[in-house]
Formats: sequence, structure tokens, C-alpha cells
Amino acid sequence: MNYPVWELFTFSGGFWIATIAIVHVFVAHFAIGGGLFLVLTEMKGYRENNPGILEYTKKHAKFFMLLTLVFGAVTGVGIWFAISLVSPGATSMLIHTFVYFWAIEWVFFMAEIIAIFVYYYTFGSMERRKHLLMGWLYFIFAWLSLFVINGIIAFMLSPGQWLETGNVWHAFFNPTFWPALFFRTFIALMLAGLYGFVTASWIRDADLREQMIRYCAKWLLAPFVFMLISGYWYLQSVPEGAQAMILGRSPEIVPFFQAFIWLSVVIVIGGLIISIRMPGSIKRPITIIFLMIGLLYMGSFEWIREAGRRPHVIYEHMYSSSIPVEMEQEINEKGMLKMARWTEHDQVTSENKLEAGRDLYNIQCSACHSRGGFMNDIIPVTEKFGQFGMDSMLDGMGHVYDYMPRFMGTREERQALAAFIVQEIQGKEPEKPRTVDVPEFDFDIPPFDPDEDEYVLMAWNTLGLKCITDCDDYWSMLPPGNTIFAQLVRRDFMPEIVTQGVELTFRPEEGFENPANHVSYWDNSQSLAGRELPENISAKGLGMQGEMTLNEDLWTFVADGIPVVPYSDDGSINPYPFFYIEARDKDSGELLAETKVVAPVSAEMGCNNCHGGDWRVDGKMGIAAETASDVLKNHDRRHDTSLMPRAEAGEPVLCQSCHADPLLNAPGDPDILNLPAALHGFHVHYLSDREGAEACNACHPSDPDLYTDCKRGVHATRVDLDCTSCHGTLEDHALTLLKGEYEAGKTKQASRHMSLIEPRLVDSTEEINPRIPWEQQPDCLTCHQDFQQPESDQVSAFNVWNEEVDELYRMRTDYMGLMCQSCHGATHAEYPAENKFGQDRDNVQPLQYQGEPYAIGANNNCSVCHTMEMDYEAHHPNMLSGTRNR
Repeated sequence: MNYPVWELFTFSGGFWIATIAIVHVFVAHFAIGGGLFLVLTEMKGYRENNPGILEYTKKHAKFFMLLTLVFGAVTGVGIWFAISLVSPGATSMLIHTFVYFWAIEWVFFMAEIIAIFVYYYTFGSMERRKHLLMGWLYFIFAWLSLFVINGIIAFMLSPGQWLETGNVWHAFFNPTFWPALFFRTFIALMLAGLYGFVTASWIRDADLREQMIRYCAKWLLAPFVFMLISGYWYLQSVPEGAQAMILGRSPEIVPFFQAFIWLSVVIVIGGLIISIRMPGSIKRPITIIFLMIGLLYMGSFEWIREAGRRPHVIYEHMYSSSIPVEMEQEINEKGMLKMARWTEHDQVTSENKLEAGRDLYNIQCSACHSRGGFMNDIIPVTEKFGQFGMDSMLDGMGHVYDYMPRFMGTREERQALAAFIVQEIQGKEPEKPRTVDVPEFDFDIPPFDPDEDEYVLMAWNTLGLKCITDCDDYWSMLPPGNTIFAQLVRRDFMPEIVTQGVELTFRPEEGFENPANHVSYWDNSQSLAGRELPENISAKGLGMQGEMTLNEDLWTFVADGIPVVPYSDDGSINPYPFFYIEARDKDSGELLAETKVVAPVSAEMGCNNCHGGDWRVDGKMGIAAETASDVLKNHDRRHDTSLMPRAEAGEPVLCQSCHADPLLNAPGDPDILNLPAALHGFHVHYLSDREGAEACNACHPSDPDLYTDCKRGVHATRVDLDCTSCHGTLEDHALTLLKGEYEAGKTKQASRHMSLIEPRLVDSTEEINPRIPWEQQPDCLTCHQDFQQPESDQVSAFNVWNEEVDELYRMRTDYMGLMCQSCHGATHAEYPAENKFGQDRDNVQPLQYQGEPYAIGANNNCSVCHTMEMDYEAHHPNMLSGTRNR
């Protein structure tokens, strides 16, 4: 950020550095091992009195000199040229830190040049002992050159104590210095044999050719075991974070690590095959191919070593974007553009947003990413993102998966960079606010005669809204399965909750009888539910109509697992279809009471905001194939699973088969995070610092401007509370779930996420109260103390959870056995609710029994159930004075 940027497109800086460096290192290591190869091979020729070996050695020396000094020197200069343009900050730092070590290395290099020139041009004319001495001097200077450069290169991966002391000797003799030196020395000896194969294969004398090739094979194979031993030592000396990166934290490194392992096997087998006697015309192309394999071998190692430093170019000191680690906080506070020296703009405005985004891209992205090129092409990896998704990706970049630097700068700068990538690089139009047309569906209020009717039948959905993931050909997280509760009350001076001698049934409104026509859950039930399910029957064995079951503990009839979906046979989408509930005398079949209630269900899960694709159905809701497959591909890449191949083979997976989830009573794998903790604990990193419920609305069908808007109750429509008022911001919400898992013993996984999350509603993570998802929720009495109205609208129920499941609002009863939701309405749809699909669609029973949409019994309307005027608060305190919501 303190130097001008070399703006590259197709060929990124990383491409040039990798290409030049790998070729140079391949030759430079030969320059070391090959020096020892020359002098020992010459000694072999003298010892065996074999002129052919000496002649071969002289020719090999010419090849060696031209390759290592001419080509090697040019590529060495090329490395300096490339790194100084692509990463000038790191280059400057290495020069200034190791200035005297560089001077020493250049002295050794000059001595190498002189020694090899003298060695080659005096071959056969200088006295034998002196000529061998020149060979030994060359090898010693070459190895000393490696000694110095190894210290500097190893420093970039493991600075060690230098980070605290700044002592150059701590920097040079860093934790990986010695294992890296031994490893590279043995690699150099192996390459001497590998290059020797090439020159030896051109010897015309067949017997001498085979003799020298087998001699070269010893150079290749003998150091191999020592190379593996020192390689293991090297890996164990690497800093813990870099070691984890190499061993799989970065999925991009895995193929190179695997390649290094397999190429090790290939090299051993290849060395043995080349040793077999065969004509030179066959052996020569084989040796050339084998030399190329050696280049790949060296390249895979160098890629692993370089990538192991991620996201740094100098581990824990300077990011790959050449930004010092110590400046990150200041940049986030002041802004990147204000602190960078070579940018056209110093702040983001509405007029310069894209140009400022270009400046930010050049500083933070261009060092590694190409645009349409061969290496780290940014076009395919950002193709799926719109503006929101790209901004979210930048927000979470470098947090959980820390092989890329975190975005540095203000939120406005992050959005500018996102706009540049989406609009300029991807060529997409700016995103417009999504608007949807929401139809109002007509409905009737069931009849009720307060003078004649003997029974009151109340019914409700327990969750307020049941979400489903309708991408069942790929995976399922929320299969169909709505729950309706109902209580039947016999009206009297002392009303009675009726549980015996009656039968309660349920059935959907017309058009919703066949959910299997609209989702593929039943086509995949064997894989998702573990057994073949009849069409329109849920995993809990419930169909779209039938008899409700009595829960004797709650004095409530239950239909648990109705597989309703929001899609009607007439092509409409209605997240709030009605179910008709009837209560009949069990013996006579006489209709005692009837009502209807919405069974809220939505597939408007916002996965496509970040995973690409559009809505599956009519541009309004549903998870499309493109979106669902991207979720699986990311999971496979990050967690080494095979979910996408399984889906393609017709075996989609239920998320809860691995992740525990109390909602489905799924035990899951006890060693991994439960589903709510995993989902919120991961996605919070990409949706941090959002205002209000913006992060919630990105994933859940809770946005009032979109189609479903599950928040219909009085808390949202009259008091103007949002998700964060009860559940906390996404950061706080995620921490409650992760801390619950931490205390359940999943310390490693939970703490990794928790360490990266800053709470917003409390001062520290220590103040967060852990909870079990679905079983512990905000407690109504936190705000409604003693069942009274809160003193202020600015209230928060966050961080106070019920202790027992029966204390949940959806499970709680009053003093007389009536469930709270029977009178006050479902979660997220508390009376009086407002539903955009019909103003009073959620208020059917209050309107049916008392002619107004308020809580049952509001305005002292006890006559709904009591046949006499009541003057005492039998159900809960303050009910006669506090229950009204006009």
C-alpha cells in the first residue's frame, strides 16, 4: 500500500513469481547437488582409470555451467524483478533486514562463478589435485550460498522469535532453518542424479551409457530416504497455523501436497525403470519426461511452502497484499484509501464508487488474483455473487478460512470493492431493491354464536412459521412438517378444557392437499428420512388430514408433522394456507365446534444471496438447483465430504444426519457442532456489522419488504421490535449457540469460531449466557415482568433464557391449564397480528369469538369462555388490567 501497484490482468503477479521462481529453484538446487556430482564423478573416472567417465564429466560440466550460471542467473534476476514489482513492501523488508546476509551471499555467488569457470575451462589441462580442489570449492561456495538464502526463505515461513525481538540472528536461525537446510540439500543431491540421467542418456557407448545411468540412479535414490526424514522434520518445525494450512485447512494446497507424495513414489519407480537397459533412442525421451516430472516435484514443494504462509507473505508480519499486520486495525478505523499513498481517491463517494473500488482491488487483490488468467482467476470465483453476496464474501474473507487476508478498510470501502468486482469485472448491472407482488387471499371467519354455542375451539401453529428447504434432490435441512395445537373449551361459569370423549380433526384448504406435486422430498425419502415414505406423508407419519392426538400432560390435541408446503395446485404461492379444525363428539359424531388456523410455511430461505442462482418458484421463493449445488460443493471443498457426488448419485443428505438438532430430535455426530451452532457460527463471519435485522433477513423469511415476512405479531407491527430485540444481533445470537456447544464439550470447534466474534449487546463473550437451540429461548417475562406491559418500547429479552422446555412460550400454560398461545397467538404472530396476505389472516379466532383481533379475553372479554362476568384474574396476574393491544 506504500508503493505504486503493477496492475496486471491475465497474468497476475503470482503467476510470474511462481513461474520464474519454480524454474529458478529447480536449476539452483541442481547447481548445488550438481557441483558435488561433478567432483565425485571426476574422482570416479580417475579411480577407475576410465577416460569415458572423464569425457562424460567434462561434457556434463559444460551443460551444468550453461544451465546454472547463464539460465540460472537470468531467472534469479527475474525473481528479483518480479517480486519487487508485485510485492515491493516485502522485498524492501527482506533487503533491509538481511542486507549483510545478501552481501555475503553475493560474495559466495561470485566465488561460484569463478570456480566453475576455472573448473570447466581447465578440465584436462590443470594438475589433477588442483582441478579437483576447484570442483570442491565450487560445491562449498554453492552450498554456502544455499545456507544463506535458506535462512532468508525459511524466515518468511517461520520468523520465530524475531517477531518479538527484531534480532536479525533470530530471524536467520529461525525454527525451520536447519530442517529446511537438510531437506534442500538432499533435494539438491537427488536433482543431480535427475539431471545426470539426461546427459548420460546421450552417451554413444551403450555400456558406458548404462553404467552412468545406474550411477546417476544412485544419486537419485540414495538421498531419497534422508529427504523424506528431513521433510518430516521440516513439517513438524513449521508454525502450528502454517502446518494446519499445509495439512488441509487450505483446500487449494491439498492437491499439491498429494502431488508431492505421489510424485515421490513416481520418482523412486522411475529411477528404477530408467536403470533398466534399453536403447538410447528410448531412454532419452524418458529421461526428458522424467526431468519434467522432477520440475513438477520441485514445483509442488515450493507451492506448498509458499502457500503455507497464507495469508501472509512474511508469516504473521506482512500480508500477501504487502500490508503490515500491525496496520490492520488502524486501516479499519481510518480507511484504506486515506492511508494508501498511491491511489487516485482518498475516500468513497457516490460519484467515484467504482473508481475507488478499482484502487482497493489493486491494493488488496491484484497481487494474487488474475482477471481471466491461469492463476487464481477472480472471474469464476466471484461469478455467482451479486452486490450483497460479494460484500458478504469480503466481510468474511480471511476469518474462518484464513488463507486469504481479511479485507481491510471501512464498510463503505468494502461495498465499493464489491461494486467494482460485480459491475466492472463481472459486468453485471447494479442491484435494484427486490420488489414482490403479494396477493391478498379472501377468507371467511367461521361462525360462532355466543348465546348458543357451547364450545370454543382454539388452534395455533406452535412456531409461528415453519421453514422448509425445498431442494430435496440435493439436500434437506428443514423437511416438511408443520405442527398445530388445539384446545377445546366447554363454556360455563367455570369453563372446562375437554380432552375426553371428543375427536379433533384437521384438513387443509383446497389446493394444498398434494405437497408431493410441488417438492421432491418424497422422491428422495429413502435417503433423507431413512425409509420410503408414502406420498404426502411426513417422516412423523402424518398426512395432510387426519385425527389429532391428545397430549395428556398439556391437555392439548396435537398434529405434529403435517407436510404442508406453500405451493398450491392452482399455481399460487401462499405461505399462510388455512387448516380447518373440527371437534366432534366421539360417539355420535356431532360437530361441537370448528375453527381454522394458518399453518405458516415458507421456502424463502436466502441461500441464493451468496450461493448464486435465483428463486426456484416464480422468482419468489424456493432453493434452486444452482444454489443447492453450490452449497454442497462448498461443503465438500471445505470439509472433505462427498455430498455433491452423493446427490448426483441420487442420495441427497439430511443435514441432521451429521449435525445434531433438537428441532428434529436428531442426535447427529456428537463430535461436531449442532446444526444451529454450525450455521450461525459460520455465517456470522460473513454477515457481521449489519444494522438491525439485516443479517437475519438475509437468510430467514423475515424481511418486511420481501414475500413471506414471518414477523406478523404485535411485537413487530405495533411495538416495532425486530429479531435482534429477543435473539440479539447475529454476533450475539451465534455466540449463545457456540458457547452452549463449548460447555457441552465441543471446545475446539466452538472456540475457533468464538475467538473471531465480537459481541455487540454485551461487553465480552464471558457475559454471554449459553443456550440449547429450540429448547432455550428468550423468556416473555423478561420484558413483561409480572405479566405487565414493559415500561419502555426499548426493551431487550436477549441473554435471558428459560431453564426448562415447558417454560417456552410455545409450551407454557397458565394457571388454569390453557396454553399461552391459545389466547395470545403463535410465536411471531401474537394477537393482533398483521398479515400481508390478508390483514387478519392470523387473527381468525379472536375475530370469530369476540369480534376484535386482540388476545382472547382482551378488554375484559371473559365471556368468550365464561358465562358470567369475571372479576378475578384466574389465568395469570394483571390480565384484567393489562391485556389490550389497540
